[in-house]
Parts: sequence; C-alpha cells; structure tokens
Amino acid sequence: MEKEYKDKISRFFPVPLDEKGMNTILDIIEVKDVPAKTILQWEGEIATKVFLVFRGCLRSYFVKENGSDITSQFFIEEQMVTSIESVISGTPVRSYIETIEDSEIGIIQMKSFLALTQELDIAKDHFIGVLLSKLINYINLHASFILDNPEKRYRKLQQDNPELVSRLPSQYIASYLGVTPVSLSRIRARIKSDT
Repeated sequence: MEKEYKDKISRFFPVPLDEKGMNTILDIIEVKDVPAKTILQWEGEIATKVFLVFRGCLRSYFVKENGSDITSQFFIEEQMVTSIESVISGTPVRSYIETIEDSEIGIIQMKSFLALTQELDIAKDHFIGVLLSKLINYINLHASFILDNPEKRYRKLQQDNPELVSRLPSQYIASYLGVTPVSLSRIRARIKSDT
C-alpha cells in the first residue's frame, strides 16, 4: 500500500522526491476514501488542512443568502485544495469544499504542510507555483465574468477543460458559469447547432 501512495504523491511534484522527502510526506498525510457530497470544509471555519486529490473531483463553492450556491472552482486528480486566504489571514473561510464524486483524498494538517515547505525546497517551490497558478486562474475568471458572456465562458471551459465538461453534472457547470441549468442547455444547443 505504501508504494501505491508513493506513486500517487509523486504525481503532485514536477521533479521526483528523494526517499527522505517522500517519507516526510508519508509521515504527515492521512489518506481517506470520501463519498460524493461530503463537505470537507465548511463556511465559517479557519482552514487547517490541505487536501490532495488522488481520485475524484471536488468543488469550492459559496452559498448566497437565498440558499443558492455558486461554484468557484473544480479540483481533479493531482490537484491540491485549501482556502489560501484563510490560511494566510487566519480568518474564517467564506466558501465550502465538497466532493462531487466518490474520491480518494490525501489530508495534511496545515501546520505540518507549512513545516514541510520549510524542510523541502521542492515542496516550497511547488506550493509557490500552485499559489501563482491559482492567482492567475482567479484573475482570468474574474475578467471573464466582466468581459465575456456565458456562452463564451462555456466555450473556454470546453477548450481548457474538456474532461470537466464531460465529467461533471450540468448543475455544477451552470453554477460555475453563473447561469441556470436551463440556460446552460440553451447554450449547449446553440453550440451544437453551430457545428
């Protein structure tokens, strides 16, 4: 079983970990099978964990006053998930993190993860890369909501993440695009008729 986890953990890093680095991670990670629709982080909590997606799909979402939810991001295999703003500021998160599919998740306590980034340069460099990537994604998503209509946002999602479009239920894609499922059906019908 340890070899299987080593293989899965190694996929998160752009260069191979040495034995010491791998053992350090194995000492601090807890691996769990988590059913779909499980909330891993609740609004109002302080983020204390980093989640590594070995198998499955997660989403981060906000709940509006009227009870509707807005998906802000999806996470699939070989992606890391946490609420960075809560970690940095020490303030409660405003969003939820939930499994969409049955998932296998690696869980690392934030204190242990931050210590890991101090101990292993590869972990620190990778974490900085993930942070910068998330920042760029958020900037682009924000600009897209200002500049693009929902159909253009959907086409971009299709182009950049075709696996997500085919893998996720329509309700989550619609929520991510900021439209209703009915509007998403119309967008898909228009695109299909154009091809």
